[in-house]
Amino acid sequence: MKINGIKIGESHTFIIAEIGNNHNGSLERAKQMVDLVQKTGADCVKFQMRHMEETYRNRTLKKSGDDLGTEYVLDLLERFQITNEEHKELYEYCKNKGILYLCTPWDLNSVDVLESFPVKAYKVSSADLTNLPLLDRLAQTKKPLILSSGMSTTDEVKKTINFLNNRDVEFAILHCNSTYPAPLHDINLKWINGLKKLHSNVGYSGHERGISVSLAAKAMGSSIVERHFTLDRNMEGPDHAASLEFDQFSDLVSGIREIEQSLGTGEKRIVSQGEMINRENLGKSLVSSSKLSKGTIIDASHIKVRSPGQGLSPQSYDELIGKILKRDMNSEDFFFDSDIKEESIEPKDYSFRRPWGVPVRYHDFQEYSSRIQPDFFEFHFSFSDMDLNPSDYISKTNNMDFVVHAPELFANSQLMDLATSDDDYRNNSIKDTQRIIDITKSLKDFFPKTQKPLIVTNIGGFSMDEPLNEDVKETYYNTFGNSLQELNTEGVEIIPQTMAPFPWHFGGQRYQNLFVKPDEIVKWCNKLGLRMCFDVSHSMLTCNHYGFDFYEFAEEVSSVTAYLHMGDASGVNGEGLQIGKGEIDFKKLSIILNQNCPNAAFIPEIWQGHKNRGEGFWIGLNKLEGFL
Repeated sequence: MKINGIKIGESHTFIIAEIGNNHNGSLERAKQMVDLVQKTGADCVKFQMRHMEETYRNRTLKKSGDDLGTEYVLDLLERFQITNEEHKELYEYCKNKGILYLCTPWDLNSVDVLESFPVKAYKVSSADLTNLPLLDRLAQTKKPLILSSGMSTTDEVKKTINFLNNRDVEFAILHCNSTYPAPLHDINLKWINGLKKLHSNVGYSGHERGISVSLAAKAMGSSIVERHFTLDRNMEGPDHAASLEFDQFSDLVSGIREIEQSLGTGEKRIVSQGEMINRENLGKSLVSSSKLSKGTIIDASHIKVRSPGQGLSPQSYDELIGKILKRDMNSEDFFFDSDIKEESIEPKDYSFRRPWGVPVRYHDFQEYSSRIQPDFFEFHFSFSDMDLNPSDYISKTNNMDFVVHAPELFANSQLMDLATSDDDYRNNSIKDTQRIIDITKSLKDFFPKTQKPLIVTNIGGFSMDEPLNEDVKETYYNTFGNSLQELNTEGVEIIPQTMAPFPWHFGGQRYQNLFVKPDEIVKWCNKLGLRMCFDVSHSMLTCNHYGFDFYEFAEEVSSVTAYLHMGDASGVNGEGLQIGKGEIDFKKLSIILNQNCPNAAFIPEIWQGHKNRGEGFWIGLNKLEGFL
């Protein structure tokens, strides 16, 4: 079901701010409330329209002996109604403000008036769920209907559902308890599950105090959530006490949007990117208990379980017993999947039209360089690597190039941030960055072929709990530019990396603000005289989050690209996937890259590609051959 172009379902909850008659008869107050609702992020504001002579019998309007409660309601309605003309003015006001106007018609005349505006859909009150003549008139409009089901029995709900199904109407049914405010013990929220058995599109219209129950209704699968909105819960009128003021309504909208993101599909347990990182750091692996020789038949005495979780899972313990070791192992080396498989994947002589390389650490450089001869190696540094002597790991000069990937995390849990407004923090980042620059220069002694090595950097500009406002980003970019001026970069080239919107820091999600969007990347590269490392996996996540076209993104950013990190991606967090395991069409991407940055070197940037002696890298290179 769509209303005003919005597809209503569990992925997007249609949030209704029910102003109703809480304007207490004031058009100006109603407009003030529309302005506030628009700021909360709700999808629509809803009002009520009655023609009293059609809604109530004449004897009741004359107050000739009806219940006191009815007389009380009539008194309020007569004082707090607004005219048809004022409704039309509100409709136009909402249109200009960019928020949808909805209205509940309480009678047939009101339907005719609202059709003349024209409204996009109709909300039906609980009182009219059983009003089949009114429902028949609404069905004739062919517009979506949202019906509250308060005060009705299960049989009545079923009858109305059948009535509308027979008229081929798009509609949703909202669970509701029509008391104001509703006692928690009367709400029976689990009836949402009962409604789902009767109709596919269900929601919740709440009158309880607070927002907890409404948030729970979303978690239970409501595709629509409606709550009353007021300027002051102490105002005169029956609905104010059951309404939410601005702050609470804002919290409700934010909470619903957060729940939408968190629900997932429920089809299976998926290990998230952040969990994979933490699993590596906190999990356990099978490791060798001593130095072992190739050909050893593995028994229990050869195995122990230790952290980190970068090797073979302890669940494979029984499979490992009895296997013949296919390689030499030092004490506490990880066992890998390849140790229990019959075959392993080895590197080969790859053929590409542009320079290609492999990421390494100091400690595995000798092994990799003995097995493969790429055009260059990219050295990934941790902050502890910065204290190592490279000559302990690189014993001779090499006839190939090199690139450095600067650490993101430095000592004392300080993330590199060359854009922060905290001067002390920024100065520390400058000092650490200068250290990695100086180390890079020293590596030129081992790789004399490289005249001006690239240094891939994550330059900072992150935030903890929410993205930076757009109006402050320029200050952060300028601060980064100032930091570059304070660095001695002679003989090296700093290349920022295109970033994903949700980086993982310290085992949890943060927000990245700089070098994420394509227009900003190109603008600030040109302004600061920079080139980029285009991390295609990061940027696919960016495009998925913001709704950008990835290949248009690539067209823009490839114009300032000096270097490529090639990995696949899925969703907004599936980073560094194996080539072909995500959403990127590498054939289509390669056409753009070969045209716009044909000389940009690349590595396969595959999450944990170094496992199984680089198996992930070899697979990635195999898949990329023929494209780049």
